[in-house]
Amino acid sequence: MYAVLKTGGKQYKVSQNDVIIVDRLSGESGAKINLDKVLMIGEGENTTVGTPIIEGALVAAEVLEHKRGDKITVFKKKRRKNYRRTMGHRQELTVLRITDILATGEKKPIAKKTKAEPKTGTPKETKGEVKAQAKADTSKVDTAKTKRTPSKKAAVKKEK
Repeated sequence: MYAVLKTGGKQYKVSQNDVIIVDRLSGESGAKINLDKVLMIGEGENTTVGTPIIEGALVAAEVLEHKRGDKITVFKKKRRKNYRRTMGHRQELTVLRITDILATGEKKPIAKKTKAEPKTGTPKETKGEVKAQAKADTSKVDTAKTKRTPSKKAAVKKEK
């Protein structure tokens, strides 16, 4: 069984126990992740092609390590203009081992998805707490309005 998956803007043909190197993904070494952008699954004569992805299909993988690729040197030059620039770049990479390929409707393993989920430091608030907090905020605004003193310009106009 093989699958064609998409990650980091590139497509990879993988089968079980393959080791691939992809652009940097979140997750610690040893973590299990699910790659859910599966474009095609093939098993013998049966081939399922997505439009563009297969809904419900997953490729389960394990993060082996994070590393950096080889250094690429970029050199720019404009002849006769004394313009020369040299830059270097090393791409952040993740090494993955494919543990399982799951077609639509099969049982999913418990693992972290690759989609970036916003992490909030505060726990989710209930509706009651939000309403109580909103009432408290409005009472502070009312007290602030009553404690204001008239501006100097208004006092000067009254005296004349």
